[in-house]
Amino acid sequence: MNIKFGPGGNPLAFSEAGFKSSVSMPEYLKSIGLNAYEYQCNKGVKISEKTAKELCDKAVLNDIYLSVHSQYYISLSSVESEKRDKSIEYIMDCMRISEILGAKRIVVHSGSASKMSREEALHLAKDTLKRTILRAKDEGYNDIHICPETMGKINQLGTLDEVIELCLVDDSFIPTIDFGHLNSRTFGGIKTIKDYEEILDKIENKLGYDRLKVFHSHFSKIEYSNKGGEVKHLTFEDDVYGPQFEPLAELIYKKNLTPVIICESAGTQGIDAIYMKNCYERLVK
Repeated sequence: MNIKFGPGGNPLAFSEAGFKSSVSMPEYLKSIGLNAYEYQCNKGVKISEKTAKELCDKAVLNDIYLSVHSQYYISLSSVESEKRDKSIEYIMDCMRISEILGAKRIVVHSGSASKMSREEALHLAKDTLKRTILRAKDEGYNDIHICPETMGKINQLGTLDEVIELCLVDDSFIPTIDFGHLNSRTFGGIKTIKDYEEILDKIENKLGYDRLKVFHSHFSKIEYSNKGGEVKHLTFEDDVYGPQFEPLAELIYKKNLTPVIICESAGTQGIDAIYMKNCYERLVK
């Protein structure tokens, strides 16, 4: 697999160009030089099977790699067993629509760690994921990867170490490294190439090079507070908050990695994804 760049959701420029349906996104993305698209199921799986098949066909035709972002209200670590059970159902809903979309990755939030110790929250989340992957395999979803995501708020489960632990639940799991989130929860801790290298080295040491090579990533600049972490997503024009993509691009090239890089900038995720792609391609040339 080659490295992929694309937006999470539909950028403002997409609608400003007169497009209305996500089915048009693959053709639009190809026209601006991108090759990935993360379809948003943040508020539930609302796309019909018919539309999902149309989007799949368009993605294949335009060589666009599809992934799915699962529901924001998933809570793998909830103290309420009913909410954990529902979270399994939500992920299974994403599995079913991903199969139709031809998407091979589902990004999943872990939930809160505010009502218990982080160790207890992690234990619950791991158990929920174990039950989820058993269910998925029983239903024949053997080639769709669950991708636990690093989170930006301090009270959320989703440090780098916690996401690595979640990925150890099953060999098929791929980490979603949201560098803006990690930068937020470390109050601007990602500045240098060494900072990035420590993150990538830890993934390789714990999960192996094969999973590092194809890791999933979200990238955007994010405003944060020194109290709670993430506040809001920004655009690449912001010059106050980080992180910067260039050091990561160097390491991706140096280590021969082929991740899927999804840009989550606020409205400019298409333009900013192109910026990242150009940064990387300058190194390759």
